[in-house]
Amino acid sequence: MSQREFKKRILGGVRRVVVKIGSQILSSPEGIEEGRIKGLVRDLALLHDQGKELVVVSSGAVASGMTRLGRKERPRTIPEKQALAAVGQIKLMAIYERCFSRFDKNVAQVLLTHEDLANRARYLNAKHTLQTLLDLKIIPVVNENDTVAVEEMKFGDNDHLSSLVATLLEADLLVILSDVAGVYDRDPRLHGDAELLSVIEHIKTAKTKLGGKSQSAYGTGGIATKIDAAEKAATAGIPTMIASGLESGILHRIFDPQEETGTCVIPEENRLANRKHWIAFNLKPAGDVVVDQGAYEAVAHKGKSLLPSGLKEVRGAFGAGACVRCLDGDGKEFARGLVNYSAQELDQIKGLHTSKIEKVLGYKAYDEVIHRDDLVVL
Repeated sequence: MSQREFKKRILGGVRRVVVKIGSQILSSPEGIEEGRIKGLVRDLALLHDQGKELVVVSSGAVASGMTRLGRKERPRTIPEKQALAAVGQIKLMAIYERCFSRFDKNVAQVLLTHEDLANRARYLNAKHTLQTLLDLKIIPVVNENDTVAVEEMKFGDNDHLSSLVATLLEADLLVILSDVAGVYDRDPRLHGDAELLSVIEHIKTAKTKLGGKSQSAYGTGGIATKIDAAEKAATAGIPTMIASGLESGILHRIFDPQEETGTCVIPEENRLANRKHWIAFNLKPAGDVVVDQGAYEAVAHKGKSLLPSGLKEVRGAFGAGACVRCLDGDGKEFARGLVNYSAQELDQIKGLHTSKIEKVLGYKAYDEVIHRDDLVVL
């Protein structure tokens, strides 16, 4: 499929769009690039006038704080980063509010931590809040809440956050804007003949061949994180466009069916249900369970639940309801899910038939270690 065919088939029906803007677009060593923000906001306002519901996932708080305080190097400690983010987020949102107000658009600041989307109740509350903002024709500007997030609460990068927000809101399209023109078949910095891939039809296959992390003083991540984000969106049935936010009028070009720009990632036909996507990508595993070959075949290929008879080993300390990784005999993760028993309980019943659970534990809450409704094959 060509990119033009993709656009004609998909973009005409796009109503809800999540646009991620990387810190490389918003800032330079000289400071926040307000001119770039103005250009992007102009194009976003035009899309909004055309009836699109927009959510902006914006990096740049730490970079904004760095330049405002005259710092040249990224902070090395969490408290330093949090302090710079607290200073920079104010300036960043002031610029967005000022730029959007020129087009009579209202914006709202939404700051999230990983815990907000890992906790099911808070996940649904965030969804309802964002949905209400969209219903009121307000454009949410989302960022990670760096001022309170510690390592175990972090998303890791805003590419990941943008894919989770897109899934949360069941968006029709995810747009990732950075300083890269798209996805190449090889690293263009090392290979002058590297070719831009206009379409990726099978993201899982492409992921094994592509990627490569990069870092700069004003951003983290690289093309690998964008491919990961596109994969997460694809599993939820959401297409992704990866393009350069440094190109003038890039959003107009993305929505022009006659233009070819950047890389479009076609979504999976068999999308994950919203709750299973939440289990697979929003939760951080608290431990591992190693299974035998029979259990692997039953779970991975036959759609069965994981039973205690298939357990070989339990790793980590976790309670009932925790998310765990399921590993095969070679230690490779093939699934993850929510366990019905704690690690201590699983250690006692591993390898046993379900009929013996009550005799060993003194009670039996469930037959399954992980029910298939709470289990995601990766």
